[in-house]
Amino acid sequence: MYATLLRAQSPLRASIGTTVTLVCLALISSIASDWPQYRGPNRNGVSDETGWIDQWPVDGPAMAWRAKVGLGFSSVVVSEGRACTVGHENGHDTVFCFDAVTGKPLWKQSYGADLGDKFFEGGTTGTPTFDGDHLYWLSRWGDLFCFEAAGGKIIWSRNVVQETKIPIPTWGFTGAPLVHENLLVLNVGDAGMAIDKTSGKLVWKSADKDAGYSTPFPIQRGGEWLALLSNSENYLAVNLKTGKEAWRFRWLTEYGVNAADPIVSGDRVFLSSGYGKGATLINLASGKPEQGWKNKALRTQLNPAVLVNGYLYGVDGDTTMKAALKCLELATGTEKWAQTDFGSGAVIVSDGKLIALSGTGELMVAPATPAVFQPVARMQVLGGKCWTAPVLANGLIYCRNSRGDLAVVDVRRK
Repeated sequence: MYATLLRAQSPLRASIGTTVTLVCLALISSIASDWPQYRGPNRNGVSDETGWIDQWPVDGPAMAWRAKVGLGFSSVVVSEGRACTVGHENGHDTVFCFDAVTGKPLWKQSYGADLGDKFFEGGTTGTPTFDGDHLYWLSRWGDLFCFEAAGGKIIWSRNVVQETKIPIPTWGFTGAPLVHENLLVLNVGDAGMAIDKTSGKLVWKSADKDAGYSTPFPIQRGGEWLALLSNSENYLAVNLKTGKEAWRFRWLTEYGVNAADPIVSGDRVFLSSGYGKGATLINLASGKPEQGWKNKALRTQLNPAVLVNGYLYGVDGDTTMKAALKCLELATGTEKWAQTDFGSGAVIVSDGKLIALSGTGELMVAPATPAVFQPVARMQVLGGKCWTAPVLANGLIYCRNSRGDLAVVDVRRK
């Protein structure tokens, strides 16, 4: 029908219509390939992007740009031509915003913050979240900001710890803010906290107990929206609008480090943590969690695994161990393969392929298959400690290490 209308128009109008259509399609494609929040557009570590180059020359693809972003483990988020991450230097945390394609600095905002080097080298650990014209950020110490995405102007800020007296967990708050309708949902307190995203005012809070380190994950069940998140002793679900608890599942990990986000597949939820704890599959069909299989084949201390076609791909082992990249069958927990020299890196998936960044900075591409891990491309992009998951957005792969080296690899088709 649309083609018929174009043929009925004058050549000039047809040309204008075609141009507008192409521009709109290009814009939609760009937005669809953005990575605006932790774990990507679908919050599951999977990108819908296709067509990027997965066969590289011997010396690797071109490097688009590099930058220094300070000490820390914050991931990168990309939206509408902007790339943001956060790092620490000289007693300050800094939110950096770059042109996503060229690396040109667009703006940065700094505020006083402790290094927080207890048990590790310290620095930032959470990830900011884009929401349209705004960027939200929660620091390890409870500093919560709403920035103007374009210029970095602070629209509002508050410190949720000072205002609510909720305790800071051992490693500080991590994860990322979840934007849901008018709410900003945080893993703060025993069962989360919600803030009005426009005004910064408190909507609901939970008990004054230690939070876990996962990012709130939204699911819809029984006509209502719930957030799945962790505290120091449980994974649980709360009503997003009210904060009312729906259920909790006891999951004790050493030092209270329940850090990996839950992975949801229908009525099933996969949970995993490190320090020798292991993993389990719970079922929510009855409305309450019922435990299925449980084993120690996948102990994700930091980054959650990624689920593709019924198989989980993730890192097994702590940063103090020789961690391995593994593949498990979701339904049974059966290990399919293990790449033992991977280290405490992380993996995402796009177009049926694993994009894996090893713990020592080697970037690899391999088919996402339970048969074998067999990279078709690899490149050493960074040195040092690489615990942060890579990010793919619009044909660029963003990688960072703990000391704040940000490397952006160009895999766009020319």
